[in-house]
Amino acid sequence: MHKTQFSAAAALVFFGTISLTSCNRDNESQPAQLTQTQEARAEEAYPGQTGETKTGEFSGSPITYQEINGEKVYEGDILLTAEQVAAAQGQQRPGSAGRTTGRWPSAVVYYTIDAALPSQNRVTDAIAHWQANSPIRFVQRTTQSNYVTFRVGSGCSSNIGMVGGRQYVNLASGCTTGNTIHEIGHALGLFHEQTRTDRDNYVTILTQNIQSGYEGNFTKYSALGYSGTDFGVLDFGSIMMYGSFSFSSNGQPTIVKKDGSTFNIQRTGLSAGDKSGIDAMY
Repeated sequence: MHKTQFSAAAALVFFGTISLTSCNRDNESQPAQLTQTQEARAEEAYPGQTGETKTGEFSGSPITYQEINGEKVYEGDILLTAEQVAAAQGQQRPGSAGRTTGRWPSAVVYYTIDAALPSQNRVTDAIAHWQANSPIRFVQRTTQSNYVTFRVGSGCSSNIGMVGGRQYVNLASGCTTGNTIHEIGHALGLFHEQTRTDRDNYVTILTQNIQSGYEGNFTKYSALGYSGTDFGVLDFGSIMMYGSFSFSSNGQPTIVKKDGSTFNIQRTGLSAGDKSGIDAMY
């Protein structure tokens, strides 16, 4: 939100090429109710499904995404609107990992929870976690035109940033509170940590082990023509980061540290770096 400084150029751009985390510190203690009893997994909009690979433009830059069940799926669990994929002539290139024009005004997110969504405590606990660890505030929607609805989905997915009108965070029965915290991060404008432009300084991507059709989940922003300066250092503990075995086709790692060691996916709560990053954005 406000206490981390970054360049004026990065502050003025539309979308980001950088991770919104500032350090590689250990995670701070999280509330007991956020402890997961099952192994954390990377989020997917449509688990086990791939679609036709398509190209378009995202904020005026080239992008590759998959068309699955009529949805434009980017990085596995980010749902893009037709307007976001369309060419955006005359707009500035991205230089920050979060949307600046797609931020929620005054850091207030209006929301509803679909009555059909089971285990609604996943949503309320995730909201409580965000409110306890950031200036973001969630207010139940009355007549506001821009808001998020949490509803049943085929997997875990969300739009990126405030897109205007009603948008969704989709949660299948297997989506945990930690997955919900992750998806809210997307709704606030955060991208995945492993797609930072400087990630090759910290990790090696083992493309030969990635499931077919999921290669785009590991593409750097710079490879898509984005420019910008990464914010801080890569945060292995970020709730927006994949684990070493995410989307593996053969049980072998898809991401390793530069020394070849593996690391676990973290879906318990926001890391210290996540908190600093969202502070810089809002």
